[in-house]
Amino acid sequence: MKGMIAGVGELDALLRLLDDETPEVRAGVEERIGELGGDVSELLPCLERPLSEREMRVLLCLLKVGRRKVLKEEWQMPVYGVGALEEDWEMFESQMRMLSDFLHDGVTLRQPLSDALDLLADEFSEMFPDAYNEEDLRRYLFEEGRMKGNREGYHDTRNGDLAWSIAEGVSNPIGLGIIFMLVARRLGLVVEGICYPGHFLCRIYEDGRPFVVDCFDEGRVYDEEVLAGPEHSMNSEQRMKLRSKADLGMILMRVMNNLVNAFRRAGEDEDAELLTEIREAMMERRF
Repeated sequence: MKGMIAGVGELDALLRLLDDETPEVRAGVEERIGELGGDVSELLPCLERPLSEREMRVLLCLLKVGRRKVLKEEWQMPVYGVGALEEDWEMFESQMRMLSDFLHDGVTLRQPLSDALDLLADEFSEMFPDAYNEEDLRRYLFEEGRMKGNREGYHDTRNGDLAWSIAEGVSNPIGLGIIFMLVARRLGLVVEGICYPGHFLCRIYEDGRPFVVDCFDEGRVYDEEVLAGPEHSMNSEQRMKLRSKADLGMILMRVMNNLVNAFRRAGEDEDAELLTEIREAMMERRF
């Protein structure tokens, strides 16, 4: 508690100095706030006064600088690049958690990603105390509306912040799919990802038969054999992608591509460049 009070006191003092026009003071304030790791969400509620609009605006900008620094310095990847990620679920979730922290605004209280996934799995298992399967989880998450496609904010960068997505109940196709996969893994279930061209889908099995799930379309289910059949106008690449299982490295690269495009669309070039740099580093084979 003593450390928390000291932290609040320092933050309040720094915020009060934001209006100081002295270059040395402003530089010192910006540097110190930048060292806070980009997140003061646990400190802000303890302040004895509300922040002005200007203070909040400046604080958000300075916190973003700190989150960029953390992401760049602490990002982890396999020694041999993204291709070696394969089925390393622990590292994959760690990377999704780092992206979630980076995309967070740094001032809103919310659960860390892993805690949010744990709670979602617990909520589901409480509804099925005896037995459950992948189909039950699909219905719970998507058909019953716990998670929905973010149609109004399809290109919103926050779709990549899975902690935000779980709290708000919305995301884009790949965000919903990853949540499906990570919750399923906590429950001992098997959900695979499908990097279909222009869309992200998932695969579940029932008595060994594969079924395709479109998480973005309220979890709609398709018989994979029928969907890939001659009556559907798929080209050879689409059919191959539909039948293939995306490894975690492929999924992570798709997430990064989506975020780079979303940041560029939003005119946030510095964030787009940072993620581009990380993405390109992951593609390099390291010896």
